[in-house]
Amino acid sequence: MNNTQIYTIKEINKYIKMRIDQDSVLSDVWLRGEISNFTHHSSGHMYFTLKDKDSRIKCVMFASQNARLKFIPREGTKVLARGAISVFERDGAYQFYAHAMEPDGLGSLYLAYEQLKAKLEEEGLFAASRKRALPLFPRTVGVITSPTGAAVRDVITTLQRRYPIANILLAPVQVQGELAAPSIVKAINYMNDIKQCDVLIVGRGGGSLEELWAFNEEAVVRAIAASQIPIISAVGHETDFTLSDFVADIRAATPTAAAELAVPHLQDIKAKLKYNQDTLTRSIQYKVSHTRQKLNNLMQSPSLIEPKRIVHKYAERIDYLQMALKSHLKGKVNKDKGTLSALDHKLARIHPEHLIKLNYNHVKRMQEQLTVSMKKQLTKQSYTFVALTKQLDALSPLKVMSRGYGLVYDESKTLVKSIKQVEVGTVLQLNVTDGKIDCEVKAIKEE
Repeated sequence: MNNTQIYTIKEINKYIKMRIDQDSVLSDVWLRGEISNFTHHSSGHMYFTLKDKDSRIKCVMFASQNARLKFIPREGTKVLARGAISVFERDGAYQFYAHAMEPDGLGSLYLAYEQLKAKLEEEGLFAASRKRALPLFPRTVGVITSPTGAAVRDVITTLQRRYPIANILLAPVQVQGELAAPSIVKAINYMNDIKQCDVLIVGRGGGSLEELWAFNEEAVVRAIAASQIPIISAVGHETDFTLSDFVADIRAATPTAAAELAVPHLQDIKAKLKYNQDTLTRSIQYKVSHTRQKLNNLMQSPSLIEPKRIVHKYAERIDYLQMALKSHLKGKVNKDKGTLSALDHKLARIHPEHLIKLNYNHVKRMQEQLTVSMKKQLTKQSYTFVALTKQLDALSPLKVMSRGYGLVYDESKTLVKSIKQVEVGTVLQLNVTDGKIDCEVKAIKEE
């Protein structure tokens, strides 16, 4: 015993912690499991247990790490967590310290959800223009949901409480699992085939994304879109949204809210009818009283008591109007006579015979003026002609030739103006006043 090493509990826990912290696998490990015993402490730290069907491990995720989570962990959520295994020295217990966490399997579901949502929205299935109004007073309400859940009880209770005169037609379906979507589609088609319902409520209670996934299936969404009966979608709680909510004619936050939207409150209808009845009664009473008073006034009016007075009044009015009409017609006739006289004078001035006489005198004057003008012009032109004739005679080549001059042409009839145009032996023609002389050049002298 003297040589035996003895450790305190703290020392051995510290040693175990050191050895575990140095392990390369345990210092960075991914775990898959389901959250249980979840506590979000006021300090911001999260304490929970990760479990699978065979085992479990305690976990801690400090506030500095969980502040970056993109989702809120809940009891029963399946997750993938990354962190390190270490020892809590005080209790001597090992636990998992999570640094990051994401939903296990939900990532692919979210991706599929967003992709299908974008596709259906592009096709126009979510457009507000294709949504229909709900009937005001439905005779039969169809309910498509699980027959055993709380949702169907809430819907039926609310419908019977608010509008007990309506019939309820239940189409039980599976709302979770692989067979849920075909079951819902079949029920919607069946309700449309039998044509007994005025409005349909399709939904279920709340749950995780996986549990509500049947209402995100494309077949279910298209069945809702193709329904000839208006549909109220009532899937999950107020914060849960599925693709069925977007395509339905109206979305209810809860199944109970869906039942309230589907039918009016009978007591409200009765109250409104009573109010309308009272209003109509008061209106009729007022109308009768007002008409009676009007009749009494008419019976006491002078027109009925002494009708001759009215006749005399209108006879006097007729006499006055006749005199006014005669005066007006007389004034109108006098005015028209004046206008007619003015038009007669105007017509006389533009009468064809008058215009012809005026134009004849004008033409005659113009003819006389033209004759005088032509005589003056002819005399003037005669004087000009004589002067030009004298001038032309003075400049005539014949006049020049009569003074001893002549014109000389060569054999080609070209006028010879220079000695350079001829040579000795050239035959020339000399034109004089009284004839032509043919000559031959004997000699050429240049001056």
